[in-house]
Amino acid sequence: CRVQAEWLVSKPSIFSLEECMMIGTAGFTAMQMVMELEEAGRLGVSKGPVLVTGAGGGVGSAAVAILAKLGYHVTASSGRAGELADYLKRLGATEVIGRLDANALKKPLQDQQWAAVVDCVGGPGLGAAIAQTKFRGAVACVGVAAGGSLDSTVYPFVLRGVRLLGVDSTLPWNVAGLATDPAEWEENRKYRLQVWQRLASDMPVEALREMHEATIPLEEVPSWSEKLLEGKVRGRVVVRVS
Repeated sequence: CRVQAEWLVSKPSIFSLEECMMIGTAGFTAMQMVMELEEAGRLGVSKGPVLVTGAGGGVGSAAVAILAKLGYHVTASSGRAGELADYLKRLGATEVIGRLDANALKKPLQDQQWAAVVDCVGGPGLGAAIAQTKFRGAVACVGVAAGGSLDSTVYPFVLRGVRLLGVDSTLPWNVAGLATDPAEWEENRKYRLQVWQRLASDMPVEALREMHEATIPLEEVPSWSEKLLEGKVRGRVVVRVS
């Protein structure tokens, strides 16, 4: 299988090839979400807790580790909070809570709790997180595990100045149907390199090893997929294709 050379970037020397695959698209996306929140000016150690929803998954686990390394108070939210509490705290979470209460969506504005949110699940939990975000806070959104709908109102945006940031890790180079400007392709490549540079400095290798659930042969993918759908997998699973 051949790919365009421009699609590839050199791996950071701090990571082995296997560790790069532990990061994968999930870790790359988590780093992007943090960078988007930083760019929006919504992250600050003194501003309050950062909520990570779906914290037991690949994106969520990586986000917890990165934010903790950067010194933030990280509140990790998971539907398996009891089971994964020790794991998430080893990644750096300050506290671990269950899923946000979707029934609270009856109140479009709730108590202000989160300086910023990394949302990895979507659905009702995203709406609740938006309603609980502090004045001029921001929510970076990437997940659809709990659904593709957004149950919210405009009030958090117009009364508290909350920002909702979409994050896309495609960053295409000459891909049909997407950007056609070569200058934009080059900017995408530069940005991809910046994300990997940030991962090299802000993703602790020991956290990667903690997140690494297993390395499996290709033929075990179907059985592990079933475990994943049943909520029995946390962190990252690397597939050995050779």
